[in-house]
Amino acid sequence: MKNTRSRGKPVPGVIKRHPDGFGFFIPDSPDMSDVYIPKHSMKGIMTNDRVMVSVYPEPRGNRFRGEIAEVVKRNVARVTGQYYEMSPGRGILRDTSGAWGEDLKVIPHAVHQPKNGEWVSVEIVSFPDSDQGFRGKLVAVIGDALDPMNDALRVLHSHNIPHRFSTQVMYDVDRLPNEVTAQEIEGRRDLRGLKLITIDGRTAKDFDDAIYVEKHGKGFRLIVAIADVSHYVKAGTALDEEAYLRGTSTYFPNFVSPMLPEKLSNHLCSLNPHVDRLALACEMEFDFQGLMLKSEVFEAVINSQARVIYGEAQEVIDGEGPDHLKAVEDVILRAADLAKILMAKRFREGSIDLEIPETEVELDETGNAVDIIRSERLFSHRMIEEMMLMANVAVALEFTRREVPGIYRIHEPPDRDSIELLEGFLEAFGSKVKVAGSGKLQNKLTKALQAFDGKPQQHVLHILTLRSMSQAKYSPHNVGHFGLGFSDYTHFTSPIRRYPDLIVHRLLKSVVLRLPGYETMGLEELEGAGSHLSACEQRSVKAERQIQAIKKARFMSQFLGQEFEAMVSSVTKFGLFVLLRQFEVDGLVRLEDLGGERFEFDEENLRLVAKKSGMTYSIGDLLKVQVAATDSDQGRVDFVLAGGEGLVQSSRRKQQEKQEKQKKQEKPSKKRSASTKHSHSSRSGGARKARRKSSPRKSR
Repeated sequence: MKNTRSRGKPVPGVIKRHPDGFGFFIPDSPDMSDVYIPKHSMKGIMTNDRVMVSVYPEPRGNRFRGEIAEVVKRNVARVTGQYYEMSPGRGILRDTSGAWGEDLKVIPHAVHQPKNGEWVSVEIVSFPDSDQGFRGKLVAVIGDALDPMNDALRVLHSHNIPHRFSTQVMYDVDRLPNEVTAQEIEGRRDLRGLKLITIDGRTAKDFDDAIYVEKHGKGFRLIVAIADVSHYVKAGTALDEEAYLRGTSTYFPNFVSPMLPEKLSNHLCSLNPHVDRLALACEMEFDFQGLMLKSEVFEAVINSQARVIYGEAQEVIDGEGPDHLKAVEDVILRAADLAKILMAKRFREGSIDLEIPETEVELDETGNAVDIIRSERLFSHRMIEEMMLMANVAVALEFTRREVPGIYRIHEPPDRDSIELLEGFLEAFGSKVKVAGSGKLQNKLTKALQAFDGKPQQHVLHILTLRSMSQAKYSPHNVGHFGLGFSDYTHFTSPIRRYPDLIVHRLLKSVVLRLPGYETMGLEELEGAGSHLSACEQRSVKAERQIQAIKKARFMSQFLGQEFEAMVSSVTKFGLFVLLRQFEVDGLVRLEDLGGERFEFDEENLRLVAKKSGMTYSIGDLLKVQVAATDSDQGRVDFVLAGGEGLVQSSRRKQQEKQEKQKKQEKPSKKRSASTKHSHSSRSGGARKARRKSSPRKSR
C-alpha cells in the first residue's frame, strides 16, 4: 500500500494501533523517539505491521508526527476468535481489541460450518486496505469456548503453533526403520556395556539424554549420551522443514505439540530402556574440584540399563532406593557426588542460583484443573541439570577452540538501570548488600538473595531478579551466559524437542567429527536461525503461560467469594498483582477496590500510597484477598481485599514505616538531596524498563 500524502524521508519501523484509531510508530533506529500517527493515516493498518513512515515535526513544539508511506510486511496471516453469525453461512470475527481497525468478514466454507459463538481459526486472504475488504477463510472450527477440552487447540491456533504434520512428513517417517539396524551401528563407539541410565519425570515419553558416571584415582569420568536425531532428520527434507517451523515442542498440561512426529520423538530417537539406540556422546574428565580436564564428542550406540524417575533417584540418594534399581544405584550415587562438586564450583565462580518453581496444573479427564501446585525441585533434578550444563559447556568449547561457526545460547548482562532498580527492592526488603558498582555482579546478587533463603519474600525476590535480566537467546556471536556465569555455552542435550540442539549436532558432525553428509552453516544463515528459533521459543513460552492462565481461571471459579492469603508480587498504577499462598495462582486487585482512600502510584519505588493516611502497598506485603471474578476466555482472576483493608501486618511493613519515620527526622544537606534526586531519576527509568519485560520463566 502506498500513501501519496506522506511527507519527509520514509523510515522503517513497527506500528502500534490504539483502540481509538490513531497509532504510534516505533522506528527501528533507537535514536528516534516514538512518532504519533493521526487517525486518517491509519486506515487499513493493523497493529504490529512493519511500515515505512514519513516523519516531520509538528508546526509548534518539539514533537513529531508521521504519515504511513507504505506497508512493508503484515504481522499476522492467521487469527483466532469467536465466530458471530450475521446470516446463514456468513459471519465475522469482531475486532474487540481494536488491533485490526475493523471486523474480519469470514468467507463461507463448504465443509467447515461453525455455530454462533464457537472459536474458529481464520486465514486472512485480504487486508483492510484492499478493494475486497478485510476478509478471511475458515481454517478450523475449534469448538465451544466454554469446553475445557478445547483450551489447548484454541491456544495453539491463537499463537500459530503447528500441531499436525503434513502427509509428506508422515509418509517419510513411516519409511524409517522401526528399530536400529546393524548397518547403522557400524563405525560407532559401542557403549552398550556401560550402565547408562535415563532420569526423567514420571510422565516423560521422549528421553533425550542418558548418563554414566564412574570415579577413579584422579577424579570422575562422565558420559552424557544424547539421542542422535540428526541421523534421522536430514537437512532440507520435509521433516526438517516442519521441525524448523515449530522450532521447539510446546508442552501443555496433559498435552504436547511435538517438534517431531511420535515415531521419532517417543520411539526411534528416544533413549528407551533395554533397546539399542544411536547417540551423540560427550565424554568428560573432571578432577575432584570439578575442573573439566578434557572432553570428547563421538557417535555411539547405547542401551539404557534403566528408566529412572526423579523421585526414585532421590530415594537412592537418600539411602532408601527401590529394589528394581539396585543394579544402577552406584551410577546414581556417583552422579550425585559429582553434581555436588560441580554445583559448588559453579556458584563459587559466579553462577546465579535462582529458584523459580514451575507451576503444575493437574487435570482430570474432562480437561478441568483439580489442583494448582508448585513443582518441587529435588536434588535429583539439579543433579541431572549439572550433567547437562557440563555437556553444553564442553560442546560450546569445541566450537570456540576450533574457531568455527557455531550457535550459542547467550545471556547478556542486565543494564545498569535494571540493576539499580533491583537494588532498591532488595534494600527495601532489608538487604545490606550493594549490588551495583564494582565487583562481580553475579556473586553480589547471589549474596544478597541468600539472606532471604526460607523467608516469605524469597519467591518474589527471585522473580524480581529474573525480571531485571535480559532474555536468553540463540546467536552465533558468543557473548557468554551471564546467569550461568559461563563464557562458552550452547544447547546440545535436547534435540528431540529443540531445533537449536539439532543444529549443534549437525555442526559437530561437520566441523568436529568431519563426517560426510553434514555441511557447515555460514554466519548469516546462523544469525537468521538464531533469530527465528529464539522467536519460536518465546512463542511457545507465551502459549504455555496462556494455557496455564486459562486453566487457573477455570479452577478458581469454584472459589468465588472465598478468602485466601496472598503476597503482593507486582504494583502498577491500576492496582496490585497478588500471588496466592495456597495455590500457585496470581491475579489483580484493582485500584478502585483498595478501599475508600485515594491511592497514587509511586513509580520510583513501585508502590501505592494513600495521600491522606500515608498507607502504602508494596511488593512483598501479605494480604487477605477474596476471589471476585474469573474469566477463562482471557485467563484472568480478579481479587478484592477481604475483611476491609485485609492487610496481614508483616515485618516488611513495620521496617518500612520505621525507615520513613527516620527519614522525616533527618535534615539532609542540599548536596545530599541533589545526589538522591539523581539516583531516583535513574531508578525510575529502570522501573519503566523492568515493566516492559515479559513475565518470568526459567530457561537456561
